[in-house]
Amino acid sequence: MRLLPKEPVMLRDTAGQDRVIERSSPWKRHRTWLLAGLAAVIALGVLIAYLLRYSGAGVSVDRSRLTIATVERGSFIRDIAADGQVVAAVSPTLYANALGTVTLKVHAGDTVSKGQVLAVVDSPDLTAKMSQEEATAVGLRIDWQRATLEAEQKLQQLRDAFNQAQVDQKTAQRELDRSRKAYELGSYTELQALKAQDSLEKAQFAYSQAKMNFESQPKQNRFDIDSKKALFDRQQFLVSDLKRQVDGLNVKSPVDGQVGQVQVADRSSVAKDAPLLTVVDLSALEVEIKVTESLARDLRPGMSADLEGAGHHWAGTVSGVSPEVVAGQVTARLRFGVEKPAGLRQSQRLSVRIFIDRRDNVLMVDRGAFVDQEGGGFAYIVHGNVAERRPVQLGAASIAKVEILEGLSAGDQIVISGTDEFKSAQRIILSH
Repeated sequence: MRLLPKEPVMLRDTAGQDRVIERSSPWKRHRTWLLAGLAAVIALGVLIAYLLRYSGAGVSVDRSRLTIATVERGSFIRDIAADGQVVAAVSPTLYANALGTVTLKVHAGDTVSKGQVLAVVDSPDLTAKMSQEEATAVGLRIDWQRATLEAEQKLQQLRDAFNQAQVDQKTAQRELDRSRKAYELGSYTELQALKAQDSLEKAQFAYSQAKMNFESQPKQNRFDIDSKKALFDRQQFLVSDLKRQVDGLNVKSPVDGQVGQVQVADRSSVAKDAPLLTVVDLSALEVEIKVTESLARDLRPGMSADLEGAGHHWAGTVSGVSPEVVAGQVTARLRFGVEKPAGLRQSQRLSVRIFIDRRDNVLMVDRGAFVDQEGGGFAYIVHGNVAERRPVQLGAASIAKVEILEGLSAGDQIVISGTDEFKSAQRIILSH
């Protein structure tokens, strides 16, 4: 077999793949590295600026956990808030005025009127003593009336004696005149004339004595009568007092109100001056509050107040402030205004707000925890995301506001609560 010669194989060259490469510029060759470097420089600048801005910041605190308020100028109302308790301004306690057995006529909570009998105390000893003293008074009254009659009779006797002595004196005078004439005519002897003179002198002495006795007897009579009457009056006072005590055995309500606490059981034996029950005058209610000694210095009777409870508001005034300090607190009382509250009960709790004074154009800010921290001498003023510690001077404080004396200006924003986490750092970063 004849082998035919093979065709030569033609290999493709790379001429079709070749292309002309133009020389590139340096920016295009190093663009990536330049952009990366520029970004690094910018980031470094931001970091440096951030560090310079927040240098000295101690901690970072979430802004949402803080309360920030704006310092402003306006009318500042200084007030005090306290919890009050309704008390009865008139709440007398009734007592047993004698030893005996008590019978109750009412129960706790009953509505009573003034003069109504609430309880009766049976005291046989007191009743018997009054009967004895009344009998003694009757006897003394009879003695006084007898002394009056005897004085009138004695005065009449002395009047008769005085009149008789006056007649005897006139008779003796006429007899002396007749004897003198007879002696001059020679019908009487000298002895008879002298005897008539002696009779006249005797009659004159009897007249003077009778006159003196008659004129002095009314004084003696008044003395005797007044002595008897004084004894009778004294006994009458004693009887009147016993009658008052016996009438007091019927324990009556001194006011219109409601029976409070009943302190004895019905038909029980009670001692003298033992408490029986209390009566609450619901028309004369007051509110009692306790405030700290520092706040009590500013309270004065007559200050206006606002009272709130059970969804109602009432106007009131401070009626009195106790001069005593007990456990660092002072007790004050408030009286309701013209509108008398209805439906209140003794010991009910009310919210009280007392207005001390009002001033205009005062620099102030909302009250917060910063007032009580570090003595209120510092506040954190907010600039963007930084809170900076600044010394301030606070003035008067109310329930909602506090006065700013120094360190802040109107429009400043400060952190009023949440600063307990700042740990007195000079600057704080506020994060979002």
